[in-house]
Amino acid sequence: MQDIKKLPLPSHYDAEIVGEVWRVNYHDRAADARDWSKQQAVPPASSDELKIALLLIDLQNTFCIPGFELFVAGRSGVAAVEDNRRLCEFIYRNLGSITSIQVTLDTHRAMQIFHPVYLINAEGEHPAALTMVSYDDVRKGRWRFNPLVAESLGVTAEQGQEQLLHYARKLEEQGKYELTIWPYHAMLGGIGHALVAAVEEALFFHTIARSTQPSIMIKGEYPNTESYSAIGPEVLLGMDGQPIASKDRSFLQAVIEHDMLVVAGQAKSHCVASTVSDLLEGILEHDPQLVQKIYLLEDCTSPVVVPGLVDFSDQADQAYSEFAAAGMHLIRSADPLEEWPGVEGLITPA
Repeated sequence: MQDIKKLPLPSHYDAEIVGEVWRVNYHDRAADARDWSKQQAVPPASSDELKIALLLIDLQNTFCIPGFELFVAGRSGVAAVEDNRRLCEFIYRNLGSITSIQVTLDTHRAMQIFHPVYLINAEGEHPAALTMVSYDDVRKGRWRFNPLVAESLGVTAEQGQEQLLHYARKLEEQGKYELTIWPYHAMLGGIGHALVAAVEEALFFHTIARSTQPSIMIKGEYPNTESYSAIGPEVLLGMDGQPIASKDRSFLQAVIEHDMLVVAGQAKSHCVASTVSDLLEGILEHDPQLVQKIYLLEDCTSPVVVPGLVDFSDQADQAYSEFAAAGMHLIRSADPLEEWPGVEGLITPA
């Protein structure tokens, strides 16, 4: 059995600036982490007997900082900031028990199927952000592929239109969300693409204190499909029947190699729910018993809500209810690790 203890928050942590953009002082944080780990007798991650992985999905400025393109406000209006405060404190207080951290980064360019420039109507206008585009809309010509972006995407205007029609039809057949036109967001190389500073600082502190490198994964670069899930895009085959991408098995491998996989991130209704759903599918195909290793930090994630336009809270809650029914554990960030379901016999509270 492995000893665990809840740790104090390090002195550099400031909950009041979690919702702001700033530069992490790596030099000072590295020195702080070395000193703090000695004071708290935190061992290197390589010595862990109980292996806990933390999966953080798309904790980027574009989703988590007020005023950015797709700030996940939830019904409270400040949800992502509150989620990240709880998450940072969860990381620091359980730093000695978290073996490894995996991070996904939503990564986009302007000319992608869910951005306004990709589509036009009969008047040559682009759809407004949060427009829902159905298969019927594309079939009847309400929205069509913008031929001006064809050359940049390496296709003809006709191929682009065929791909758009194919994609909208596949979404409908699969019972997924309709094609959603999102504001330009998580643009590669832009400030919105960066991790939230407070989260980045916590990850860096964990890296130095526990001598373990986080795994960082880029997702969402395919121009002709949305990619909510970190495991694979919404549609895997193109109009020619050739693969657009394959599903990433690294997350399933993380479940196999660890005793627990803890999940948090944004947004609960989209990228988190889609990733967990794909992970569940992979687990059920490989070994259904592995589902008991999944722990969902339900107070460190929130749904997309835009007052007067969309509210995906109910869909997000329904998804989490289904995950729990499948055998996953819903936990909260302040729950003592020794009280988590399924840990009996694995740990010794310090």
